[in-house]
Amino acid sequence: MRVGTVREIKNHEYRVGLTPESAHELVRHGHEVWVESGAGLGIGASDADYERAGAKLIAAPAEVFAGCEMIVKVKEPQATERALLREGQILYTYLHLAPDPEQTADLVKSGVTAIAYETVTGPGGSLPLLKPMSQVAGRMSIQAGATALEKAHGGRGVLLGGVPGVMPGKVAVIGGGVVGFNAAQMAVGLGADVTILDRNPDVLERLGIHFEASAKTRFSSTANLEECVAEADLVIGAVLIPGAAAPKLVTREMLGTMKAGAVLVDVAIDQGGCFETSHPTTHAEPTFVIDGVVHYCVANMPGAVARTSTYALNNVTLPHALAIADLGWKAALKANAHLANGLNVHAGKVTYEAVARELGYDYTPVAEVLTFRPTIRRA
Repeated sequence: MRVGTVREIKNHEYRVGLTPESAHELVRHGHEVWVESGAGLGIGASDADYERAGAKLIAAPAEVFAGCEMIVKVKEPQATERALLREGQILYTYLHLAPDPEQTADLVKSGVTAIAYETVTGPGGSLPLLKPMSQVAGRMSIQAGATALEKAHGGRGVLLGGVPGVMPGKVAVIGGGVVGFNAAQMAVGLGADVTILDRNPDVLERLGIHFEASAKTRFSSTANLEECVAEADLVIGAVLIPGAAAPKLVTREMLGTMKAGAVLVDVAIDQGGCFETSHPTTHAEPTFVIDGVVHYCVANMPGAVARTSTYALNNVTLPHALAIADLGWKAALKANAHLANGLNVHAGKVTYEAVARELGYDYTPVAEVLTFRPTIRRA
C-alpha cells in the first residue's frame, strides 16, 4: 500500500502522523511511504531522516493526497485538505466529528473511509489511541492553568503551590479519567489543594487509594460541583463521552459564583467542551475572558509539545496502521473488533452511532459495512 503523511496545517500544530521510525517500519513491511517535505520539522525530524528511513519526499500536499491509498495524520483534516480526499481512500487520524458538522458533511460527501483514533477501543472499553494525548493534555492543563493564573495573563495572581505561610491555590478537576488523573498528578506535585469530581464510585475509590491524603475526591452531584467551582482558583474540564459531544457541566450561571480571575481549562474542547461558555481557541490566542473568568480552550494542546506527543502517539497508532496497510482496511477491521470501532465514516455513510445521533445522520453499523455484498443483477 502507498501510505502518505503531510505537514499539519492547524494553527500551531507541530505534530506529524508518521515519525521516520514509523515510516521505516511501513517500508520494512513492503509498503511505499510518501512524506510531504518539511512535515517532520516540528518534531526535529529532517527530510534526510525520512529519506534514510526509506520514505519518498513529496513537495506538495496535494500530490500526497492524490497519490496515496492511506493518509495518516494527527489532527482532523482542515477544509482545504478535505477537498483533496476521494472515494475509496483511507483516512487514519483524530476526527472528533460530533461537534463538527462541516467536517462530517465533507467526509460523507468525499466517500472516504475515515478511521478515528479517538474511538478505537481496547480491553475493558479503554481508548488506547486517545490515552497518550489525554495524558499529555492532562499534564499540560495544569501548566497552562498555572500560567493563566498569573496576573499578567489575566488571572488572579495565585501561585498554585503557595509558599510557606500562604495557602496554595485550589484546583477542581472535573472527571477522574485519564485526563483528570494526569491533571491531578501534576497539581498535587506542585503542592496545590486538589479536588477531583467524578460520578463513578469505582473511579473515586481508585483515585482515593492512589492519592490518599494528597488529593480529595467528591461525587460529582450538581451541588458538589457548584461548590467546588465557586471555591476554585483553577477548574480543569476533563469529561469524555467517547465519540459524542461533551456534556455542558459548568453553566454560565456558575461563572457568576467564581472568583474574579479564576481560570477554566477545557480539555474536552475537541468534543465541544464541557463548559457552557467555551469555544475553541488556538495556541496563538489561547484565552478569553467571560464574566471575569479566564477560559483556556486550545483544541490541540499536545501540539505545543510536539516531539513528546508525536512519539507517544505513534507508539499506539503504528500497529494499527501496519495492520491496515498489510491486510487492507476491511480485513484489518474484520480481524480486530477494537479497530473496527474506529470506523466513523465509510462511502458516504456515518458508521459511529454517537456521531450519527448528534448530527442527525442515518446510522450504518460497522458490521453491516464489513459484511456488505453487492447485489448481482441478472438480465
